[in-house]
Amino acid sequence: MKKVVVIPTYNEGENVSLMIDKVFSLEGGYDLLVIDDGSPDGTAGIVRGRMADYPGRLHIIEREGKLGLGTAYLTGFRWALDNGYDYIFEMDCDFSHNPDDLERLYAEALAGADMVIGSRYCSGVNVINWPMGRLIMSYYASVYIRTVTRMPVRDATAGFVCYSRRVLEAMDLDRVRMKGYGFQVEMKYTAWKLGFTIKEVSIIFTERLHGTSKMSSSIFGEAFWGVMGLRMRRIRPAGRERGAR
Repeated sequence: MKKVVVIPTYNEGENVSLMIDKVFSLEGGYDLLVIDDGSPDGTAGIVRGRMADYPGRLHIIEREGKLGLGTAYLTGFRWALDNGYDYIFEMDCDFSHNPDDLERLYAEALAGADMVIGSRYCSGVNVINWPMGRLIMSYYASVYIRTVTRMPVRDATAGFVCYSRRVLEAMDLDRVRMKGYGFQVEMKYTAWKLGFTIKEVSIIFTERLHGTSKMSSSIFGEAFWGVMGLRMRRIRPAGRERGAR
């Protein structure tokens, strides 16, 4: 099974080399694709400099300017499908997601789940070093999303996810509208409406030690208002995987 971890970056120069070494130290045989949005701190240059250390396994796509988290992931997903990967993972570069947990997500995928979510909230609240205000906002955002969409996912905004190839092939990626953290909700909602099996695996999320968070009020606002539109949207499969509910 071919596996690739897709990581979007913007000013992650303090983290990206450490992340590269960590992913390639894992026994699961993961490839790594970095999508860099023109980081002024030289993140892309660091990645290019490390490609000789992992020939054929470390890849980079460089984009001009900040084009949004969602579009970065969509670019990575299309690349992964074009290059024959069976399982595609998304993960942050700042070690807030523990790369060791990739194997736990992958095990659930092999056991039959179509989408596996590294969840902060499926067994209590597992977040370290967040201000109380941000934690409350994040937790109740997921409560709000479950209430509006009726989707049985405890951590709908999670950014640590394993997709099986068939999930991404069944989605019409050109119709994904949200670009910020709302993108995470839209992808999970679409997979659920297409009838795919979603599994949550409890993880511990740790606030970054280096670099700065990309969260903003506009990103949160897009997710809040965008969720209301999801219930009114008809989800159609792009391929022949499964029919919509």
